[in-house]
Amino acid sequence: MNIITANQLKTKGVSIIESKLANENELVITVRGKEKYVVMDMQQYHYLRECELDVALQETRADYQNGKFITEGVEEHIKRITK
Repeated sequence: MNIITANQLKTKGVSIIESKLANENELVITVRGKEKYVVMDMQQYHYLRECELDVALQETRADYQNGKFITEGVEEHIKRITK
């Protein structure tokens, strides 16, 4: 995985991000020697977000098939979630 320091980002700006992302999907920015941030292009971000949504959909379907759901009206729902 590509790694740059916060100081490199400060001195070279967005151009260092663009050059590093040309070779890999993700870039780690370190601050004081510790990994702090991950940068990626929007295409990679959208791909990962879609994966998260697919997993959430699978979990929801599994819960439904296993009877892990509640059937209630709006008022009951509001009462239950505001306890």
